[in-house]
Amino acid sequence: MYGWLNIGSLVLGLIAWILPIASLVMHNKNNYKKWVLFSIASISACVISLCFQILYNDYLVKIEDWAALMDTSKGVVRLSFLLAVVTIVLNVITAIVYNKKIK
Repeated sequence: MYGWLNIGSLVLGLIAWILPIASLVMHNKNNYKKWVLFSIASISACVISLCFQILYNDYLVKIEDWAALMDTSKGVVRLSFLLAVVTIVLNVITAIVYNKKIK
């Protein structure tokens, strides 16, 4: 069951990136109010994805699989940081594009 946390984390991470991109693609339509919902959903997916990684690492600690922790911790930290930064940048770009369009 805990293996699904990694798959869920990957899927939610992709959703966190796809939502602001989809919002940017649709910015020419008259959906000014929906971009906020897309951004909230994107940031929420990113947070849940990171929580899944924390839960998986907690599981590895509970079963005392130190080798798995030592092998994966560097990658998990780097990819978690990348996920958070890219999600924030995409949502900031979306906010800038829609705020310019509204003015």
